[in-house]
This record gives sequence, structure tokens and C-alpha cells, in this order.
Amino acid sequence: MTDPQPAPIRIAIVDDHPMVAQGLRTILESYDDIEVIASLSSGEAIIERVEALQPDVILLDLNMPGIGGLSTAEIILERRPETRILILSMHDSPEYITSALSHGAVGYVLKDVPTEEIKHAIDAVMTGQRYLCTGAKGSLEPYQRPGREQLTNREQTILLQLAQGKSNKDVAHTLDISVRTVETHRKNIKRKLGISSTAGLTRYALEHGVLQGGTMARL
Repeated sequence: MTDPQPAPIRIAIVDDHPMVAQGLRTILESYDDIEVIASLSSGEAIIERVEALQPDVILLDLNMPGIGGLSTAEIILERRPETRILILSMHDSPEYITSALSHGAVGYVLKDVPTEEIKHAIDAVMTGQRYLCTGAKGSLEPYQRPGREQLTNREQTILLQLAQGKSNKDVAHTLDISVRTVETHRKNIKRKLGISSTAGLTRYALEHGVLQGGTMARL
């Protein structure tokens, strides 16, 4: 009697560029042990459907309209912590990579890697490993700023939302928290960064690779 085949790895692709998403889907569907269960074009779409889809791994772009990749990763992991987030991005700066990892991603792969490396990354994160492609490893540095108190994951998420021009009310609605909580986080962010204006927050986010949304050129 032959042993039953293990269930295929359930993959959801989240990328707002149809050609990229279709290319990934074609590559992944060539593997017998992978099932692509969804290809979505926004953070909002995967957040809405993640509990119904129950993906093992989400291949997630960072730069998307609406909710960017960092906020998407954080919200998904709050709702379904067992999901493995694997970032696919063109950005190889340490700030982008460390921000993604601090928001719960377990892997970071640049979009120009050979196609078989994406499969290696999926296999690695499915066994509980963290996976960084060679280019990401070479760029990764400790994300520390001497003498400055570090932002929490939640503060980084709120900084992202504010830097995209959203109001306190908009942020509260997106993250399902109270406006008063957003206001408190906003004060703490400004204090920690030594910034007094919203324009200053936006500039900081842009300069440090935090701004992952529609206000930056999307890849």
C-alpha cells in the first residue's frame, strides 16, 4: 500500500501587476507539490479573504495601491498567525528588508532571482526557516539608529498610514482601533523621531524606505 501524497502547499499571490502575478502563477503551477489558490491585486483583497482561503504561504509585493505590503502583513498575521509571509520585491535596501522582517515576514526575495529560487524560498519557510535571497542577505544590516528610541511594529504601521496622507480617523478605520489610540501613537512617533509635522513624518518615511504605498512609484 503506497503512502498518501502530502497535501500541496497552498499559495496566494498578491501583486498589483498582472504580468508579474501571471508569471509567478505559471512558474508555481509547474510544481506538483504547490497549489496556487488565489492571485489577488491588493492588500485589502487578501486581508478580506485570508481566513476563507487559508493559504500556507502568501507571496506579497510591498508596493501596492491602498494598504501597502507592510500593513497587509501585520494585519494578516494578527488574523491568521500561522500564515507565512514571503515578500517579493524589487527593493534591496536594508531598510526595506528589515522593515518587512520586523512586520512578520519570514522571507524576502528580489523579483530578479532565478525562478527556481522562489521555490527554494517557499520550501524553506514551510520548514520554519527564514529565507533571504543572496541579494537581500548582502544588503541586510541591523536596523538601528544609535541614541534614538525605536518604533514598535504598530507605530511603524501607523507611521506608514500617516505618511500616505491618511487622517487619524482613516487610520483608525483601517486598523480597527480607536481614533484616540491613533492620536496617542502619533504623539509617540513624533516624540521618538523628533519630528513635529506630518510633512516631516512623510519625509522620514520616504527617506528610510518605510513608505510602501500609492504615493511612491510602484514596481
